[in-house]
Amino acid sequence: MDPLRWLLRMARWVRHPPSARQAAIMLGALAAALALAGLQQAGLWPEGWRVNPMHLPRHF
Repeated sequence: MDPLRWLLRMARWVRHPPSARQAAIMLGALAAALALAGLQQAGLWPEGWRVNPMHLPRHF
């Protein structure tokens, strides 16, 4: 993405910061994503929940 667009977005956030509720939702989503990534990295993610499971047949 264009760096100028990021700078404009940051400037808008400084002038109009998100509410406490929006910040909590963003932090919750980030924490959930990091937790899921950690489970996958640790090898605790079930094989059946993967996007491309390796054990399923390929005929449709």
